[in-house]
Amino acid sequence: MTATTTAFSELHACWRSTRPGFLVLSPLCAGLAVTSAWYDGHAPGGLAILLVLLAVLLAHAAVNLFNEHHDFVSGLDATTVRTPFSGGSGSLPRHPGAVEAVRCAGFACLAGVVTIGTWFLWRAGPLMLLYGVLGLALVVAYTGWLTRRPWLCLAAPGIGFGTLMVMGGYQALTGGISLTALVASLVPTLMVSALLLANQLPDIEPDRRAGRYHLAIVLGMARAARLVVVLVLSAFAVIPLAWLGGWLPASAGLMWLAAPMALWLAVGLWRLPADMAPDDPSPLLPWLGLNVALLLSSLALLNLGLCLAA
Repeated sequence: MTATTTAFSELHACWRSTRPGFLVLSPLCAGLAVTSAWYDGHAPGGLAILLVLLAVLLAHAAVNLFNEHHDFVSGLDATTVRTPFSGGSGSLPRHPGAVEAVRCAGFACLAGVVTIGTWFLWRAGPLMLLYGVLGLALVVAYTGWLTRRPWLCLAAPGIGFGTLMVMGGYQALTGGISLTALVASLVPTLMVSALLLANQLPDIEPDRRAGRYHLAIVLGMARAARLVVVLVLSAFAVIPLAWLGGWLPASAGLMWLAAPMALWLAVGLWRLPADMAPDDPSPLLPWLGLNVALLLSSLALLNLGLCLAA
């Protein structure tokens, strides 16, 4: 194999290890910072918006890269039944020689986040340092540490994609904080934690053998699936409550166009049998796919609702 071929193979493995199909989640979450700022009467510059979106994409990619590296070197990849929504990309098992390149790519993404964050720290004030430190801690600690602490593991993805991306993005764009952004951030906080919990369901047994101890392992498949339902429906309840409180505009109710999908998901997950075979994730796959579609469409509709009210 030539050096050029090797380099291309490593580059391709790094790209696949970022799980590009899922990276669209980050700009949808950070988009709530932009649309909240517009609704509050701010007019952030195009460069600032682009840098916020780039920072969240790099942070998301870094998490995925470190997760792929950890799962490969720990041996978890060899025991996981891979699905389109769980078990990783499978890139490193196919290209084991790229393991170090994937780890370095994760650090390169982190370096990009730090560089952009430093610019915003100078521009938007010292509160950015708090968001930055917490965000970096989540990126670095998630796979190796948080996945062994059930409730922290549940909360961490939602806090990262919801609280930190939306509130941190708003701070970066406006130099301040906002009740609008805080309330809007509750939707991705709840729904992203629900997504990660649902995607852990097919991996309960491999994760248990690898020493992880997340909430899907603690609760079991049926009860964990019902917690996913509670989190998703709670996210939808945020919108009318926030409108009644005067914290979100009526147009944020556009998110409720996705409510039939949420109810369909709730019924499907609630009826999952407690004795479902852990080594056969196929009955879960339609619901995992629906959950991804629900999350992305809900965030897109909420962004649209805030944009229309601006």
